[in-house]
Amino acid sequence: MTAESSREFQFTDRDFSEIRSLVIERTGISLSDMKRDMVYARLARRLRKLGLHSFSEYLPLVERREGDEATTFINAITTNLTSFFRENHHFEELSKVILPELMQAGNQERRIRIWSAGCSSGPEPYSIAMVLRETIPASPRWDVKILATDLDTDILATAKKGVYVLDKLDGVSAERRRRFFWKGRGSNAGTARAAPELRELIQFRQLNLMESWPMRGPFDVIFCRNVIIYFDKPTQERLFDRYADLLPVGGKLILGHSESMTGSNKRFEFRGRNIYRRVA
Repeated sequence: MTAESSREFQFTDRDFSEIRSLVIERTGISLSDMKRDMVYARLARRLRKLGLHSFSEYLPLVERREGDEATTFINAITTNLTSFFRENHHFEELSKVILPELMQAGNQERRIRIWSAGCSSGPEPYSIAMVLRETIPASPRWDVKILATDLDTDILATAKKGVYVLDKLDGVSAERRRRFFWKGRGSNAGTARAAPELRELIQFRQLNLMESWPMRGPFDVIFCRNVIIYFDKPTQERLFDRYADLLPVGGKLILGHSESMTGSNKRFEFRGRNIYRRVA
């Protein structure tokens, strides 16, 4: 018996093709053939919950864009894998190079803005917030904010709470845990919550990178790590141009370890370790 024939719901090539088309249209994410089993597993849960018997019944609910199912569909498909201080060299660069540069006399407004695009459940923006608090003293003299966005509304709700089971804090040093997290007690034992001094720095917002962006910037730094890997090359190039529009000359765009910008983009120069500087 094949895997296809043993499945609860029939999942045809046409079903998968329609789903891929919907996903790339709504999110810009290009699903490879290797994602077929993942797509089936995640959407089969929706069919069960809705009492449907086939994908041909389910897909029209998504295509109509009516009700909550279009959003639930995207939440089910998008992948959320993250950890605190992932690719730590980027946070070291932020602490030792980028922030000191921004704090120099040229920053008359004493304003710093950082965007975490594709923030998932929150470890990236909270890691950024820890570095900010360590580098820039909490003071009314400095206006510092982090915008954290993601497509998935469910995962954003988790990020906003800032509550994590303790083993999710493996990348956080003991000293940082003591300063920046409150251990849960009683029914919350085994968890920790980000302290208010971190949470007050971050605004969490739902954002589809393929649609219009309400923010106008400028941002000093944009983290877009392990996000563009899901997009095809033309979509990546459009995103790079849109990021450039929100960065001043000298602003930094930081990509993930498996991502890169082609040499055809003249609005950025490579600075090493997947950090790109906006140029004129």
